[in-house]
Amino acid sequence: MKTNLFDDAMRRLDTAIKHTDLNEEIALRVGTPKSCLEVSVPVRRDDGSLSFFRGYRVRHDDTRGPTKGGLRYHPSVTLDEVKSLAFWMTFKCAVVGVPFGGAKGGISVDAKSLSPMELERLSRGYIRLVADFIGPDVDIPAPDMYTNERIMGWMMDEYSTIRRQHVPAVITGKPVSMGGSVGRADATGRGAYYCARELAGKLGMDPAATTIAVQGFGNAGQHVARLLHKDGYRIVAVSDSQGAIYRPEGFDIPSLIRTKEETRHVQAVYCDGALCHSSNAANMTNAELLELDVDILIPAALENQITAENAARIKARHIIEVANGPISSEADEILNANNIGVVPDILANAGGVTVSYFEWLQNRSGQYWELQEVHQKLQAIMAREFHRIYDLHLAIGTDMRTAAYVHAIKRIGETMEAKGTRAYFANGSR
Repeated sequence: MKTNLFDDAMRRLDTAIKHTDLNEEIALRVGTPKSCLEVSVPVRRDDGSLSFFRGYRVRHDDTRGPTKGGLRYHPSVTLDEVKSLAFWMTFKCAVVGVPFGGAKGGISVDAKSLSPMELERLSRGYIRLVADFIGPDVDIPAPDMYTNERIMGWMMDEYSTIRRQHVPAVITGKPVSMGGSVGRADATGRGAYYCARELAGKLGMDPAATTIAVQGFGNAGQHVARLLHKDGYRIVAVSDSQGAIYRPEGFDIPSLIRTKEETRHVQAVYCDGALCHSSNAANMTNAELLELDVDILIPAALENQITAENAARIKARHIIEVANGPISSEADEILNANNIGVVPDILANAGGVTVSYFEWLQNRSGQYWELQEVHQKLQAIMAREFHRIYDLHLAIGTDMRTAAYVHAIKRIGETMEAKGTRAYFANGSR
């Protein structure tokens, strides 16, 4: 039976609530999305035919500020998935302390099947339909799976045309030339890298002796692998949607990235200057990569990759979730029983929304930061929140995911209680 993602997400919240003394009203409010919009986007194809694509935008909670969340293009996009992702965004923003709530959007489409002009028509058409649902003080989209800075640029331009004014802060993840922030492109992977580095420091892990497998070699997976490889970690396996490659000695990650960009395939190569040579490596499936005996496993692809069906076969000592929701709640229980530590997605991949917040601030102020400043601010936030959650999980005797939810729900709860809950109104307080 297919797992309902939103119900699964709520189970994590129920577990965390038991470790707090927050008012029951708070759990009720964060368990209910604020609003959900479903649209049908018409696209005139290059051959003159007309196609319609189902699109969604969910604003989960705006207690702590305007909602924030990515927009993905993928055939599997459903309302249930988008609701779950918006829920996670609410907690992700609270975990790192940025003044946003959670939102998410998506279009059910195979973006690879569209021409560049069809992709632009789809992106602008979606914005025309959701323009009254978003805004720099209401809801701010950003890139996600199979969307990028060019698409975000089209969307910001379309929204500005509708509003008849330049509104760069409505969208983040834009090209730098259109008001985007330097450091946004690698922010999700870089944030996960900072978490990995803090984890290694806590556990005394030697980079040269640490093996890592990365499932998913898209934007986030490439950047976290690149940064870890630069620090001397041994990346022994990587994969994309077509399969995985494994080499116990490790890969030269810059060579893999270069070849992936040129061929759209993950291939075992080593590049020296302009020359690339094939390297020996074993081919395997994505499922087999997940079960490799490595020190750190980094799922950076889709949700629900580790479930009750395969969790008992996971041999990694630690997992850092770069994807959203790659581990089901049932799998969490099995991994915890097997002493496999998980740095949860709402912390590990929060670098993207953190630098999106930086971009939003820069758009609002008209002052733009240098790359070093962006990196320094991101590192400070990721390291600070990693240590708070790590210390909390030890203090309350639970896993890091539950500690992250406890950490986030306390911040959300404080804001909700400041506005008044049953405890205030029932007592007739003044």
